[in-house]
Amino acid sequence: MDLSRQLKNAIATGNLRFGQRQAVDACARGEAKLIIVAANCPVEYTDELHAQHPEVTMFRASMVNRELGIACGKPFSVSTISIIDAGDSDLLQLDSNIE
Repeated sequence: MDLSRQLKNAIATGNLRFGQRQAVDACARGEAKLIIVAANCPVEYTDELHAQHPEVTMFRASMVNRELGIACGKPFSVSTISIIDAGDSDLLQLDSNIE
């Protein structure tokens, strides 16, 4: 799966949130279906979020936060993306790769 292409599709047709605080809020409200984290996102953060919300699928991308921001078409680094609604993309088919 081409993550960059699927992210652009999801941004155009779905509902995504960017940032660590947004991810925590979306999980707490039960809105998040998938959390995508950058390769260099702190392990402590991902472990804590996964421990608090084991029902949410978490996927660690191979891109670092700067590359993830570029893939999303944002002029800033993105360490965490919360998928609320994937729109026409296939992002929800990603399997968790965080233990």
